[in-house]
Amino acid sequence: MDKLRNVKILFKAVRGDFEQESNVISHRFIFVAECILSGIMSVNGKKVLHMDRNPYYGGESASITPLEDSHLLVKMLLYTEVTRYLDFKVTEGSFVYKGGKIYKVPSTEAEALASSNKKILGRMKEWDKERWRGDKVQGWVGLMGLFEKRRFRKFLVYVANFDEKDPRTFEGIDPMKTTMREVYKKFDLGQDVIDFTGHALALYRTDDYLDQSCCETINRIKLYSESLARYGKSPYLYPLYGLGELPQGFARLSAIYGGTYMLNKPIEEIIVQNGKVIGVKSEGELCAATFIARCKQLICDPSYVKDRVEKVGQVIRVICILSHPIKNTNDANSCQIIIPQNQVNRKSDIYVCMISSAHNVAAQGKYIAIVSTTVETKEPEKEIRPALELLEPIEQKFISISDLVVPKDLGTESQIFISRTYDATTHFETTCDDIKNIYKRMTGSEFDFEEMKRKKNDIYGED
Repeated sequence: MDKLRNVKILFKAVRGDFEQESNVISHRFIFVAECILSGIMSVNGKKVLHMDRNPYYGGESASITPLEDSHLLVKMLLYTEVTRYLDFKVTEGSFVYKGGKIYKVPSTEAEALASSNKKILGRMKEWDKERWRGDKVQGWVGLMGLFEKRRFRKFLVYVANFDEKDPRTFEGIDPMKTTMREVYKKFDLGQDVIDFTGHALALYRTDDYLDQSCCETINRIKLYSESLARYGKSPYLYPLYGLGELPQGFARLSAIYGGTYMLNKPIEEIIVQNGKVIGVKSEGELCAATFIARCKQLICDPSYVKDRVEKVGQVIRVICILSHPIKNTNDANSCQIIIPQNQVNRKSDIYVCMISSAHNVAAQGKYIAIVSTTVETKEPEKEIRPALELLEPIEQKFISISDLVVPKDLGTESQIFISRTYDATTHFETTCDDIKNIYKRMTGSEFDFEEMKRKKNDIYGED
């Protein structure tokens, strides 16, 4: 962290004959990634200026997509104590799509392998008897036949015992060399079970993981079980009043440490000299004077630097207004449905997320569902048809197709650090990876959660 503390970043605001100097990281267009980074930098003693053309927090991330209680995001929230500004509520159900039907993903601690082997094995007979209430929704075991359940049971026990630091738990599998495809073959699991495990438990978007080392996948399944054990009904959380609360929480953290915010502030120009950023320019609102914020490092989203990013794909999102809960979910007020790619002859999954007045984001009796996936054809609306059929009747829908954009370079030369646009996933694991990546590029140091621990208290009466 010495490298970070030694970075001198100059801020010079000029309005007419007024001039001010201080240390700053100029932070703009307040997405979740940028807000988290600004909070971290503020905690580490840097003065931060936020400039956003929008009049609200969150940018594109101020959507209705719920987030998995991911290991990285939860640690960020807990270490920074941003949780004191937010109220979360667990979504009521997690489902997976198979053969045109919805099946319930595990909803108890024992089912998700959060307990001892003895308890897991003791629950197996109960799983066989369980059925989720609803016309077509069956229990977890409805995803497989009798013999498949026995093989999957063996796999579950293996995952429960697995410890990457203890070779005695490997059972002939090298976690860093053996692929997940080989692990599935070892336990003789069928394609439907592979789809369910990889996409509804490990939460992969595609099947690329099959030919990668198995260690991460096994740990992802453990993460799912830990999240489920923590909250019971599902591993998914959603902030009351919407995801815009997340960036707002980190914005408050930054403000406590001296950060300055300028919402509804359009940017006319990023000033670059000799290949490096030296500031940003914005016209004054009250007079003709120009506002110039001078800096040595800049964090921004791709929309501000279109010449420095490239398109790598597209995402389609459809926001649907419903007057009813999704059928066959036991009238859940909120839920997540994953449609694995192989179930609909695709290369990537389709996600369906639904929330309602239970999370204070809709009027009583109204439900909001969002469908998202990576675009694979020239007719993206047809690609999401299986998901939309689950939501019928739909009162109103809003379709948007967004480009997936990534920076062309690391930003180490220009000192302009650009985040990636949001993909189709319904958790923030990829966003957290982007945050860690930008942090390392800015500071030259690996991301350290200990450096996120706040050193000031903003709650009166607390130590």
